[in-house]
Amino acid sequence: MLSALAGAAGALTINTPAANAIEPIVRTAGSHFKFSLAAYSYRDLLKGKTPKLSLNDFIEDCAKFNLDGTELTSYYFPPNPTPEFLREIKAYTFRRGLDVSGTAVGNDFCHPPGKRRDQEIANVKRWIEYADMMDAPVIRIFSGAAKMGQSVEDARKLAIAAIDECCDYAGKYGVFLALENHGGIVAEADGVLAIVHAVKSPWFGVNLDSGNFRTADIYGDLAKIAPYAINVQVKIHIHPPGKPDEPSDFKRLGQILKTAGYRGYIALEYEGRNDPRQDCPKYIDQIRAAFA
Repeated sequence: MLSALAGAAGALTINTPAANAIEPIVRTAGSHFKFSLAAYSYRDLLKGKTPKLSLNDFIEDCAKFNLDGTELTSYYFPPNPTPEFLREIKAYTFRRGLDVSGTAVGNDFCHPPGKRRDQEIANVKRWIEYADMMDAPVIRIFSGAAKMGQSVEDARKLAIAAIDECCDYAGKYGVFLALENHGGIVAEADGVLAIVHAVKSPWFGVNLDSGNFRTADIYGDLAKIAPYAINVQVKIHIHPPGKPDEPSDFKRLGQILKTAGYRGYIALEYEGRNDPRQDCPKYIDQIRAAFA
């Protein structure tokens, strides 16, 4: 069971009975939000052979936007970052009054046993070590999608087994793994919850992404997974099925998270088409106001 239980004096402890599945997180009364920006928002500036900006430039912008943290996506790091590089990122962030609110990997845990599956698991474990070096408390992970000839149930079992293995490793470093509702076998709330209830680790929870459900009741489905959230990413649009994209209702999202008693980071993950250096601070201000 993942339970941050408030003791008699109000201190938080974590119960870890191995036989129980995850239950909604029992939190300190009320909600509390801190704000961050996902490096994925700067994807067109940070990628390529000659990126226009460095990770340090992105971190500097996060400080200029008066954020509490910076979310550093793994895609924009060197292929094999050294401990020295990671510790300098940590120091650069700290000197600017920021936390590394989290990091993220690209992975697919639905591959059957074999070399590819081993590589996917090894990469997540490698980033657990990197997260520890940067003092990043959480890594956003994916489940993956069913492969040709696989049933959804078989794919889910493979994902659960890999997440269990990686959570066991993550716990040794004090790093949380947060499953994102990101298509594949977690395209709907019930798919997310099926995995959430099966993984038996205190180092596991949900990365709630406000823009990834394409279901008939997007906000209702977000409310279903909110009690398990340990990290939140907010997008500027939602995608109703069969309809044009709609602007995200930031106030409604804030209320969903308040109702769930969420306490933690809200990271803007900007997917707009304009200059993110101009648009991100505007949306950050809107999110702050709506979540107040």
